[in-house]
Amino acid sequence: MNELQKIELDLFLCFDSICKNLNLKYFLVAGSALGAVRHGGFIPWDDDLDVGMYREDYDRFMESAPSLLPTGIFLQNYKTDPQYPYVFAKLRNSNTTFVEKLLSNFSINHGVYIDIFPLDGYPEDILDRKKLSSLKTKYRRKLFCGFKMPRSLKSKVLALILRFFGYHRRTAETLAQYELLISKYPVKDSKIICSHGNRYGERDYLNKTYYGNGLNVLFEGIQVRIPEKYDEYLTALYGNWRQLPPPEEQKGVHPYIIFDMYKSYTEYENNLKSRLKKGI
Repeated sequence: MNELQKIELDLFLCFDSICKNLNLKYFLVAGSALGAVRHGGFIPWDDDLDVGMYREDYDRFMESAPSLLPTGIFLQNYKTDPQYPYVFAKLRNSNTTFVEKLLSNFSINHGVYIDIFPLDGYPEDILDRKKLSSLKTKYRRKLFCGFKMPRSLKSKVLALILRFFGYHRRTAETLAQYELLISKYPVKDSKIICSHGNRYGERDYLNKTYYGNGLNVLFEGIQVRIPEKYDEYLTALYGNWRQLPPPEEQKGVHPYIIFDMYKSYTEYENNLKSRLKKGI
């Protein structure tokens, strides 16, 4: 493990302890599930840790965890950090700094983190699916306008229009509506499970039996739960997941501008405020 991964593992142990205390189920997902199976822990070059929770357990964690967290550990979502622009949560170490390039314009907690994804049901009716997809696109465009990133001319114009109407200042309001949309399909009544916040798109709309009751495996010597049919799950996300990617692709997917494992992100606030003035 590298230094970043050690901090993430400590955050995960905190998360795991609370889940056991509250009797909540979770799965290591995405690259963390792949790392558990293929490497027995972190993928050597990975720069985050991902967990998924069925919506009911996710909501209970969001409600109960803040009062159980030790000092310096912060549960970040649109309710606890109003400029936070994602439909999933992060557990952050507030005594550290990990300012992602993508999020550097947001006045939020920028500590080292792990991702916590809600897993929702998915409608069977084709028309309901189309409506859901269309509404998701609408909400994601509203959220997108707050990011500073390379864009096509069309995307830049759309972002400017949305910013003109103030959508970059309505992040929490937009996310509340977005969350109501994606959580309306109960997991218990669905054959398909969705991780709407992940970066894999429809590849992460998977048969519920892939998750099942989960399978216990070791991750850095710690017993964790991954999707029960992990082969089918990982194949859906990555194709031939057993084969290592070429060396040029063996790198993290979250470029950062500041990483400091010893100083809080608050000590870099002047730098961040300067970026905010230029970007928002």
